[in-house]
Amino acid sequence: MDLLTPALIGIGLSMDCFAVSLAIGTTTKTRLIYAAAIIACFFGVFQAGMTLVGWLAGSSLIGLISAYDHWIAFILLAIIGGKMIWEGVRGGEEEAHIEAIQLVPVIVLSLATSIDALAVGVSFGVLQTAVLIPAIIIGLVCFAISFAGVMLGERLEDILGNRMEIIGGIILILIGINILLRHLFW
Repeated sequence: MDLLTPALIGIGLSMDCFAVSLAIGTTTKTRLIYAAAIIACFFGVFQAGMTLVGWLAGSSLIGLISAYDHWIAFILLAIIGGKMIWEGVRGGEEEAHIEAIQLVPVIVLSLATSIDALAVGVSFGVLQTAVLIPAIIIGLVCFAISFAGVMLGERLEDILGNRMEIIGGIILILIGINILLRHLFW
């Protein structure tokens, strides 16, 4: 796998993290760099870790689904991307605001924003794709985006809002289409 694909997947997966980071940035008025570093570390580690866990699950299923693996990867990415677009368009409830960096809320938010990475990891597993380097790239991209989100929170939340989630969903769907087309035609 090239390095661009996991970077793009990382961008797509990080849009939820970015939205949460923006919200955290709007409520964190002191020690902003400390808060950004903590949030970014947790979000990045959880994105990479859930990608690895998903890959392990997907790899164990490969014998059963190898003839349809590209369809499974496409469907998973399309569902995740569609869900992100739907949530972005719908504009639902605000993400949880954290007034102080506390371990339990940060872990819960990290887990909630990394569920999509689990499904991406499953798609890597069923496609028998090497996962360590892509998972690291996904985690690093998420770290950078989450750090930036906290730092920019109070300035950009009103401007970007749910559009970031829509962009992330579109990126994931396009990657799913790319996987499907490569396996069907090339």
